[in-house]
Amino acid sequence: MIVHTRRDPRLGEFALRTLDPEGDARLLCRWLTHPKAAFWQMLDADEAGVVAEYRRIAADPHHDAYLGLWRGVPAFLAERYDPARVELAGRYAARPGDVGMHFLCAPTDTPVPGFTRAVLTTVLDWLFADFTVHRVVVEPDLRNAAVHARNAEVGFTVVGPLVLPTKTALLSTCTRERFRAATGHPEGPAR
Repeated sequence: MIVHTRRDPRLGEFALRTLDPEGDARLLCRWLTHPKAAFWQMLDADEAGVVAEYRRIAADPHHDAYLGLWRGVPAFLAERYDPARVELAGRYAARPGDVGMHFLCAPTDTPVPGFTRAVLTTVLDWLFADFTVHRVVVEPDLRNAAVHARNAEVGFTVVGPLVLPTKTALLSTCTRERFRAATGHPEGPAR
């Protein structure tokens, strides 16, 4: 089921649909075991492990996963979670209206300039389309310089390092206002 669409002025149509743990497992396994996905910590996963992980997420009332489409073709993964209950529970100063987010662009041999920013803009556009969301919270690995740069481009502000059980993260947040200012959409979420 498609939950959100956005037309990027340069790259065209992006969409998010509910992830199917069984049906999408083979594709996700290729993405998550690719060296580009090292920070997802699933390089050794097999298809059964991917199914188990995304069934677990689907069963969690505070965590959801979505397959991202570009021009109708699977091209990225997005997760939405309640950071006060999942991932960051008790580890940061949670506020009402916070939502956590992860994203992963599919590995490719032919990178498209601006693609990752368009994906991230699409995911934030989707999250901020829910007007109960006031702030998006992310906790990428401290060593993931590429994602920190992309996050800054769309309005994230660094809070600081945060030691988690599996990594040292760089906790960052983005408000609707900072997202609008950074992406040039002062009247509302980008469409």
